Amino acid sequence: MFDNLTERLNRTLKNISGKGRITEDNIKDTLREVRVALLEADVALPVVKSFTQRVKERTLGTEVALSLTPGQEFIKAVHAELVETMGGTTQEINLAHQPPAVILLAGLQGAGKTTSAAKLALYLKERLKKKVLMVSVDTYRPAAMDQLKTLSLEVNVDCYPSSPKDKPEDIAKAALQEAKLRAYDVLIVDTAGRLAVDEEMMDEVKRLHALTDPVETLFVVDAMTGQDAANTAKAFNDALALTGVILTKADGDARGGAALSVREITGKPIKFIGMGEKVVALEPFHPDRIASRILNMGDILSLIEDLQRNTDVEKAKKMAEKLKSGEGFTFEDFKDQIAQMKKMGGMTGLLDKLPGMGNISEQIKDKVNDKSIAHMEAIINSMTKKERIHPEIIKGSRKKRIAMGAGVEVHEVNVLLRQFEMTQKMMKKMGKGGIRKMAGAMRGMMGAMGGMGAMNNLFRR
Repeated sequence: MFDNLTERLNRTLKNISGKGRITEDNIKDTLREVRVALLEADVALPVVKSFTQRVKERTLGTEVALSLTPGQEFIKAVHAELVETMGGTTQEINLAHQPPAVILLAGLQGAGKTTSAAKLALYLKERLKKKVLMVSVDTYRPAAMDQLKTLSLEVNVDCYPSSPKDKPEDIAKAALQEAKLRAYDVLIVDTAGRLAVDEEMMDEVKRLHALTDPVETLFVVDAMTGQDAANTAKAFNDALALTGVILTKADGDARGGAALSVREITGKPIKFIGMGEKVVALEPFHPDRIASRILNMGDILSLIEDLQRNTDVEKAKKMAEKLKSGEGFTFEDFKDQIAQMKKMGGMTGLLDKLPGMGNISEQIKDKVNDKSIAHMEAIINSMTKKERIHPEIIKGSRKKRIAMGAGVEVHEVNVLLRQFEMTQKMMKKMGKGGIRKMAGAMRGMMGAMGGMGAMNNLFRR
């Protein structure tokens, strides 16, 4: 997400970073470039105008004028305004209500409401330790009811059975009663969507709102619709008392216009952001962290939280002891590391949160991606347990069998074996306490990835 905006803003802000003094004249061109970058990111025009005006006012103020590093202060001002535009502070989900607290999800068809209902249920269950019940009242699309039921099994959250023959209000009423009787903390109501805003849909969702008295009414919107996302959210907000927004499919939006427009146009905070199709791919929306990502400063806090949440402490201890004792790093260990990384949003999600990743060439980014990781995993899965523990035995005929099982060419197996050998050496240094040496090895690996022509087929499949 934000790839295009990050690249454009970083290129633009480099021009001002070395300035010894900030004046209206020397920031004029930079502000014009910032304006173009935002418009290209599909940020709504009124938001762009107010944003650039506020940046200008900040940077021409006394504080920046007297600063020893005015160029850096300008970038700091852009960061502060990005945070402000996206809502300022993180808005936590509100569950301060006599159980069951009802969360009503509204939005257009195809925005990802049903998937978001399951993602939100998993978030509430795992992170906030709540007992959650879900229900679909979309009687127009029986498939939506089936989808929610399927997703409920995946996230291990209860789903109230509903039928397209029943009225939405009757389903919601019965589900609410069930939630009260069985002492659920939260009831998530997945409402019907349409291809466009219409009076019938609005009337229905208003009735459901009055019936369930939700503590949160969240508008689910597709980030890839850009500034249209903000306009649609406003139309819903005019008819319904929204409390916040869930921005979906943000990983597929390289522009980021929706995230920068929704808050200012609707006055409602973005509470969650969906960064993938997997049910774990829902994050609380932190304006300060997103602003840092946009300016290529990374998001270390989110990365640390991901590590804390997804790291198996016992496995990590065993791995540390194993390395310390001098035992070798095996493909079994490598497979565990891949599984852990996938839990954290994959390679793409990891790179997005590291500072300075915008400066890494597109050539390397194209090669180090989730598709390449999936191919590595397929090759490892085609090995026998003995081969994973003793990769040195993988020779000619074994390579052919592994390649055939993984659906790849033999030379791609060779590439992975070479990569693994480098990882083994790095882990050996780590076991001996050579952290600096290990960091150097990692940098070498990244450089190697950029230059190894032999890896092209593996990473571009």
